[in-house]
Amino acid sequence: MTEAGKQEASEQAVQDRYAPHNECFGCGPANARGLRLKSYASGDELVASFTPEPHHQAFPGVLNGGIIGALLDCHSNWTAAYTLMKAGGLDVPPCTVTADFHVKLRAPTRLGPLSLRARPVQTSADRCTVDAELSADGKVTATCRGTFVAVKPGHPAYHRW
Repeated sequence: MTEAGKQEASEQAVQDRYAPHNECFGCGPANARGLRLKSYASGDELVASFTPEPHHQAFPGVLNGGIIGALLDCHSNWTAAYTLMKAGGLDVPPCTVTADFHVKLRAPTRLGPLSLRARPVQTSADRCTVDAELSADGKVTATCRGTFVAVKPGHPAYHRW
């Protein structure tokens, strides 16, 4: 890939570049009723911004914990897939699924612009452990650690992107 192509790729969300037909509720570009999270490569990390809508709230002005979990899960999963792609010298990321993830809700997350950041902490040939955080108003309100596994032919998610 040329330097111009590498620059262009980093400006495109990994979901749009590698899985434009994915219908995942959290990150699928093809899910008209989903969250449509967009994650971007930034060095070894992936970063994202998301602005929840009023129907995502748990109670007035505060984001629902399930939505927080979906955002952290999808963003972390894409971090793992992108990391495994780079580590394996692949042109496309392997399809990964969540093996486990643990979310800590550290403070109420107010509705408004949010930031997500995720980084790989341990990688093997077919799995990656990722640490992620969600911030609102510059304050970390939720964190996550998860393990994500590249699936093989025969798994229901194998061809999802």
